[in-house]
Order: sequence, then C-alpha cells, then structure tokens
Amino acid sequence: MGAGRLYTAVAAGGFRRYATYRAATAAGVFTNTVFGLILVYTYQALWSERPHLGGYDQAQAVTYVWLGQAFLSTLAIGGGGVEDELMERIRTGDVAIDLYRPADLQLWWLAADLGRALFQLLGRGVVPFVFGALCFPVALPADAGRWAAFLVAVVLAMLVGFGIRYLVALSAFWLLDGTGVTQMGWLLGYFCSGMLLPLNVIPGALGEIVRVLPWSSLLQAPADILLGHADPLPTYLFQGAWAVVLLGAGRLAQSAATRRVVVQGG
Repeated sequence: MGAGRLYTAVAAGGFRRYATYRAATAAGVFTNTVFGLILVYTYQALWSERPHLGGYDQAQAVTYVWLGQAFLSTLAIGGGGVEDELMERIRTGDVAIDLYRPADLQLWWLAADLGRALFQLLGRGVVPFVFGALCFPVALPADAGRWAAFLVAVVLAMLVGFGIRYLVALSAFWLLDGTGVTQMGWLLGYFCSGMLLPLNVIPGALGEIVRVLPWSSLLQAPADILLGHADPLPTYLFQGAWAVVLLGAGRLAQSAATRRVVVQGG
C-alpha cells in the first residue's frame, strides 16, 4: 500500500471509530448547544453595553460563539484528541509497537487525528452551529468564495491544533504522568484560542501577545475570515507558519525521545 493510501486509510479509520460513539456524540451536541446558549446571552448583554466591541457587531459576536462551539471538539481545544491515547501508549510502552510499524509515527497520529476532527466537525459541530443560525441573528457570508476560504483556514487550524497536542503527548516520554502538561494545554487553549472571548477584545500588550501565539490559529483566524475581518492569504501564511514550526518541533522531539529515552514499562 502506498504511503498516501495508508494514511488515508488511517484517517478513515479514525473517522469510523468516533462515528461508533453515537450516544457520546448526541450528548456532546446537547452540551455544546447548552453552553452556546449561555455564551450567546452573555455576549448579547456585553455587546449591548459595548456595541462593536473588538470590531464585531452583535450578530458577528453571536456567530463567533457558535463557531467556537463547533470547533471545541473538532480541534480538541479542551482535550479529547488522539493525544490521550498516544500518551497512554507511551506510558505503558505500547508505543514501541508503533515505532516498529512501516509508517511514520507523527504522520500516523496526524492522519488519525484528522479523521477524528472531520467526524467531530460533521457529527458534533454542525448541529449546534445550525441551531444557533436558526434561532439567533447571525452574520454569515452569502458568497461561496468566503466559505471556501474559511474551510481552508479550518484545515490549517486542524494541523496547528494537532501540532500543539502532539508536543503535549510527547512530554510523556520524559514525565511519569503527563496530566499536568495536558491540563496546562487545556487552560492555554481555552484562553489563547479565543474560546472564552474573541482575542480582538483583549486590550494592550496581552492582546498583542495572544494574537501572535499559535492558539489564535484555531478559532480566531477562521472566524475572522468568515466574518470578513481578515484577508485569507495573510491568515493562511500565519497558520501555515505555525503548523510548520509545531510539526517540525514535534519531529525533533520525537527523534530525541526515540533515541535517548527508555519507554516507561518497556
């Protein structure tokens, strides 16, 4: 089997695997919808007091909320990606089996995570977004070109998100328990991706810093393209640069780990 066909099969397997958890998917849709409602009413109250906060009008702010709920599981911003399984395999030593496969470790898990992300987007992200669009005033583009540009940014966000979480997972090669690193990643992901508030709202030096960190590629960058607040090409260059840096760092960390670290339990 060629390399392309192999990783396509791995991605398809990741999609099918998560598609089997129907009850969990339904519960996730309900949870995302409820949290979306809470955030929408909070945002409406905030934007009523501060119209055009962060450069958004109220309809754009509401749209941003439902995009966040669609991306929460898709990009595993709060966890739930393949990194949990990879960390467990490192802890138990089962990763040694992965290293013997005639496949690249990073590309294998990237393909699996892309399959997972695609299912979460379609199975868990679309329904809350459509619900929000039907029940609240939102700002959605009418032209197909903007939607196409947005989808490209979503794919790049998946690559950046995996790059961050792969580095978190590889920390298990050096740590007895990676729970602390994982939780730190969740906290940074929630705040620095703009999941709580759009990064455009954060003032001063802190706002400037968080907007250049990789997490801003996850939600803020695709949202700004969809809402017409960013040009696609500079956004792609920003996301692509972070994807290259993070995946390259993951490659270096993987090489160092497999050369020098004894697998726990192996």
